[in-house]
Amino acid sequence: MKSLRRYLPILSWARTYDRETATSDLVAAVIVTIMLIPQSLAYALLAGLPPEVGLYASILPLVAYAIFGTSRALAVGPVAVVSLMTASAVGELAAQGTAEYLGAAITLAFLSGLMLMAMGVFRLGFLASLLSHPVISGFITASGLLIASSQLKHIFGIPAGGHTLYDILLAIASTIGNTNPVTLVIGVSATLFLFWVRKGLKPLLLKLGVKPFLADILTKAGPVAAVAVTTVIAAGFDLGAKGVKLVGDIPSGLPMPHLPALDSALWLDLAPAALLISVIGFVESVSVAQTLAAKRRQRIEPDQELIGLGASNIASAISGGYPVTGGFARSVVNFDAGAATPAAGAYTAVGIAVATLFLTPLLTNLPQATLAATIIVAVLSLVDFKAIQRTYAYSRSDFAAMAATIVVTLFFGVEQGVVTGVILSIALHLYRSSRPHMAVVGIVPGSEHFRNVDRHTVVTGDRVLSIRVDESLFFANSRYLEDKIYALIAERPAIEHVVLMCPAVNAIDASALESLEEINHRLQDSGVSFNLSEVKGPVMDKLKRTDFITHLTGKVFLSQYDALCELDPLTAHRSEARTPKRVAQSGPWTGPEI
Repeated sequence: MKSLRRYLPILSWARTYDRETATSDLVAAVIVTIMLIPQSLAYALLAGLPPEVGLYASILPLVAYAIFGTSRALAVGPVAVVSLMTASAVGELAAQGTAEYLGAAITLAFLSGLMLMAMGVFRLGFLASLLSHPVISGFITASGLLIASSQLKHIFGIPAGGHTLYDILLAIASTIGNTNPVTLVIGVSATLFLFWVRKGLKPLLLKLGVKPFLADILTKAGPVAAVAVTTVIAAGFDLGAKGVKLVGDIPSGLPMPHLPALDSALWLDLAPAALLISVIGFVESVSVAQTLAAKRRQRIEPDQELIGLGASNIASAISGGYPVTGGFARSVVNFDAGAATPAAGAYTAVGIAVATLFLTPLLTNLPQATLAATIIVAVLSLVDFKAIQRTYAYSRSDFAAMAATIVVTLFFGVEQGVVTGVILSIALHLYRSSRPHMAVVGIVPGSEHFRNVDRHTVVTGDRVLSIRVDESLFFANSRYLEDKIYALIAERPAIEHVVLMCPAVNAIDASALESLEEINHRLQDSGVSFNLSEVKGPVMDKLKRTDFITHLTGKVFLSQYDALCELDPLTAHRSEARTPKRVAQSGPWTGPEI
């Protein structure tokens, strides 16, 4: 039964589901449904798909996640970044508006679902770590700018395509003379209204005495108000006849479930994009889920989240939708509205289904400029220029990776940006790991603690060289360790003992073990003993399964202080007689560095 609950989390929370919990979930579902309808339509258009496809992608995926997902508040559905990536991937294989384009988008969702499910079953959630946070932040910022610029054509009412920022801006510049004034008024007005709603409506309502919960609901319903008002205006003044592009007829009813076409050539063409969408979608989703879970002292299972998202994407494909993932905005709304279990998502799916059955005729006169305004306001919240500034101030290498991801995404394409980010993340990790921080340490006077000789006033002797390595040892950094120790020994001809402190060494692979054996051998030839200290239990267990300890010229000490007392008791005695003092520093002191 425990194993079954591992793959079906619904069995865990459903046992204690009661009327109070159901009420909380229903209230949250109503609020999220109101928000999700215009979002689903808008993101489908962003993906180059008919608007009803966005609704289809917001029904069965929510039900699937309620069964297989572990987050109590995550709301799954179409999101801006994945919609952009879908348009980029499918646009290379078929023209928008064709059956082939829609079929490819459905297949993309199915492939992404299969990949996510496989990653979850084989517990490959760690693969998401291939994308560092600066790279993810840079990619999302670039995607936000790219998405916003791609919607300007709807604001101006002009034809302008392109998948890169340069192509989009060039197309807009060449056709801006054909701007439709009425469309421009609608688009700009809707955009300004939605920005004001996001920033100014809630404070105004609170000032007028509206209760915070109701004020929050009314604020979240801002896009619905923009949709309703502009639709009524477009219908009343027959703006379609004046060149304003409308959404048009949206089919009523629910799609018949069916599997995507088993076209091996198409699957192979879409496989790279499906993998990228899977990784990006998972990273975005699990970040939101973990953040919300932490606020309620709950936890999620990343590997099971892969299965939940995979099931959601397969469900989306079966119902005629396109790739989905957990959305930040709607999940936060779901959380704030009081969603207690994933059942809130299932109730939301019912609401979207009802809207698809009965409300779609009311959206016929909805201006596309309004949906574009909804997208622009939503995605510009993803743009975080302050993160770029913070990263630049903190780490030049991380900033370089972030900047490269942004530039490549904007000017070469979304997929190229993701690949660049992955490659740079892995390259940075390998570079940093290959050059671990190592420090010559001495004993802090009057204590048993050892600190970096370059940062603190410490006591050292001429007989013992104490080196601390602050990284696990593996193939990428083992040669660096050898070179560093040999260089330090060459500078200190009086040294008789080397002690390698290992408090931060969590693992030693086979390559690093060979390097340690080589260090031991070469130091022995130089008349220097090689010792280890503060080796962690799991690491020591592995070393004992080899003959390294047998051939070690020195010892393995429990602590560095024990090593100093045995190998150089005079220096240990000197340290006890001195009073510790802090070394002068050029800037404000922020505390001791270990």
